[in-house]
Amino acid sequence: MEIEEINRVKLSPFEFLKNLQGNKKGDHVKELHHLRKYLNQFGYLESLDENDEFDDDLEFAIITYQLNYNLNITGVIDFETVSKMSIPRCGMPDIINGTNNMYHHGSSPFHIVSHYSFFKNFPKWPKTLLTYGFKPGFPIEFMPAIGLAFYKWAGATNFEFLPTFIGDQNADLHIAFVSGDHGDNAPFDGPGGVLAHASPPTFGQFHLDATEPWSIGAAPEKIDMISVAMHEIGHLLGLEHSKVEAAVMYPYIGHGVDKTTLNEDDIAGIRALYGL
Repeated sequence: MEIEEINRVKLSPFEFLKNLQGNKKGDHVKELHHLRKYLNQFGYLESLDENDEFDDDLEFAIITYQLNYNLNITGVIDFETVSKMSIPRCGMPDIINGTNNMYHHGSSPFHIVSHYSFFKNFPKWPKTLLTYGFKPGFPIEFMPAIGLAFYKWAGATNFEFLPTFIGDQNADLHIAFVSGDHGDNAPFDGPGGVLAHASPPTFGQFHLDATEPWSIGAAPEKIDMISVAMHEIGHLLGLEHSKVEAAVMYPYIGHGVDKTTLNEDDIAGIRALYGL
């Protein structure tokens, strides 16, 4: 059976969410431990308690998620929340070590247009010329998509990105096409779940899930590699997630979606980080 056919048959790792719609605090539901795992993975629960009770901690995690994604604040696993959680996304947590940069507390009488965020301690590259290399096994047909994603970021910054040879251990950035458990304690979950993840400066690791139905450009039932690569490069350069849905640094991207133009929020974020 071809990989694409397997991908169509296999259910999304987030499929369980549909069975939880309508549940609220006080409920006991068989599959709630899967939701706890999801919320722990993306930073909304600090510890993983695999029980099926909808308790205060779970309600607070749901409310925080709804705040981050501009959803109605209900504390309930409603249709809107399930719909958002079910979309394929980046593997980088929204909340890291208890720090939630997606939600800005308090209110302001002014219209705030910037919703970008940075990693703790603002890590960034001490140089502007960065080399990138593909690890062995990366499909040749997708290499131009990665190159185009770097080109887009170069146009909005003072970075220059130069490709090196496959397997170059001395490259600043290392790009891999892997699946499942690939040795970084962040295993991929199969098609329709976590698409990719990348490390902040200056670790330079960028991994794409090889089981996803990738395409170059938007196509039905496919994930656009250029769009995902642009998002992960943002992490490589020091940007965390944005709550602006039109931004490249927004964590979710669905099938058939093309997001290959840097948003004002993306550009403002990277320029603020590097003082441009």
